[in-house]
Amino acid sequence: MRLKDKVAIITGGSSGIGRETALLFAQEGASIVVADVNDTAGEETAALIRAQGGQAVYVHADVINAAHCENMVAVAEQTFGKLNILFNNAGIMHSDDDNAMTTEESVWDLTMNINVKGVFLGCKYGIPAMRRAGGGSIINTASFVALLGAATPQIAYTASKGAVLSMSRELAVIHAREGIRVNALCPGPLRTELLMKFLNTDAKKQRRLVHIPMGRFGEAKEMAYAALFLASDESSYTTGTEFVVDGGITAAYVTPE
Repeated sequence: MRLKDKVAIITGGSSGIGRETALLFAQEGASIVVADVNDTAGEETAALIRAQGGQAVYVHADVINAAHCENMVAVAEQTFGKLNILFNNAGIMHSDDDNAMTTEESVWDLTMNINVKGVFLGCKYGIPAMRRAGGGSIINTASFVALLGAATPQIAYTASKGAVLSMSRELAVIHAREGIRVNALCPGPLRTELLMKFLNTDAKKQRRLVHIPMGRFGEAKEMAYAALFLASDESSYTTGTEFVVDGGITAAYVTPE
């Protein structure tokens, strides 16, 4: 098993990429701390892992709350003895996020708090635990829009994911010689509830699809497999990367017919 005897925290673990990754990591031998604000769905993810023979606990964690982030790390160490993998995956894509003129300041602030401050706080408390464990892997969910502008305006989300990418690079450089690797996973457009709620009309969906050479949205499970590589020792020489899994969208500078 690729994650045998590893301990992982996955934020946003109640659904989408987070849930699929939690299930996959557990199948590969990791003990999982599922962290989320949706207690019902988060507990369900942990129960699904236990039902398939894995080890998992759920902890309520609002990633913009420092005490919650400190606690989720403490739960990992107290329950499973250490922390080897931190997947800072929790994030939002607000339905009122638009262009710079129409996006409200409150939407900007909320998006930045969850998508950027949440990653910072995860690392703030997770890195000392990884030092105690002798190293580890941090995976931060960025996006292809950290590299490209989004065809459908979402100014706060795009800026927040650019910040996650930059932060990941700096963390990677600072902590490389401590055996702590940091990579930014950059998914393309996915068929998840988060994006489908944002692209709430067929026209919006088509506008996004036409730019993807593969001609389809990605699946959360495909991101989970990418995260598995970054979490495992197979990626032992991989740090500071923008790990792009996007159906070719960032490679396409012309719209396919």
